[in-house]
Amino acid sequence: MLPFWLILPTVAVLFTIQVYPALYTVWLSLQTREPQGWRFVGMDNFRRLSGMGVFGESIGHTIVFLVGYVSLTLVIGFFIALLLNRKLRFSGLYVTLLFIPWIIADIIVGIVFRLLVMPDYGLLSGILQNPALFPPNGLSVLTAVPPASWVGNFPFPPAPAMVYLIMAASWRALPFITLLLLAAMQTVPTEVVESSRIDGANGWQIVRRIMIPLMLPTLVVAIFSLTLSGMNGVGMVFSLTGGGPGSSTEVLSYMLYTLGWRQLEFGRAAALALLIAAVNWILIFATLRVTRVEERNN
Repeated sequence: MLPFWLILPTVAVLFTIQVYPALYTVWLSLQTREPQGWRFVGMDNFRRLSGMGVFGESIGHTIVFLVGYVSLTLVIGFFIALLLNRKLRFSGLYVTLLFIPWIIADIIVGIVFRLLVMPDYGLLSGILQNPALFPPNGLSVLTAVPPASWVGNFPFPPAPAMVYLIMAASWRALPFITLLLLAAMQTVPTEVVESSRIDGANGWQIVRRIMIPLMLPTLVVAIFSLTLSGMNGVGMVFSLTGGGPGSSTEVLSYMLYTLGWRQLEFGRAAALALLIAAVNWILIFATLRVTRVEERNN
């Protein structure tokens, strides 16, 4: 019994902070709150959730946000990693400075980026409100009306606030992804790179034909990691845009916060939490599956 008693404190903590809340969320998703107490409603919360117009809008906003956030972070992170991989002077200092955004909380980053574009006193307000650059009356990032949709009701092109939210979220996630890709680049054998140069390959061919294939498992992990963080993050939306203007930046995670803590619709909020959890599990299993396939191929 000694091993059992040794792991019991850890098991108790995990049950308290993970297992019990998960089971309680499942129970809550099947209930509704009435004056006389909780009442079992089965799958009614899921049906009511799918019937909400804002639910479909939030799915579209989430897709736009994830595609923009993952693409922008991955592309910029890859090129910064390429620069740092060239053994520049003071590269250690650059890596240290690059890591600063990663240690700042989401909600603080959102507040800082919001202050940058506030009318009249924001650091960028003079540029954004210049009619010559943004005709006819300048651009108010946080209140500008979304442009007309190109594809039915799908929110594309996104509102300026969504574009700004993607930029802020990408800035915050950039250090981790850059260091992850830099570590993968440094495992690429220098002999292979030098041999390709002798054979006449240019820089782009080396990156496309050698580095990216050898870094593919790390790239897959980076994509899924960004997708998971973007899917579940709510602090930056809360502090930067508040889901607005209107509902143009209301992603699923912020809708969950709104249902649970503003409207006190705990049953529907629990149902939405389970749907988001299901997507998270699918992404996690897909990551494990892809990485195992790549390991076997290598």
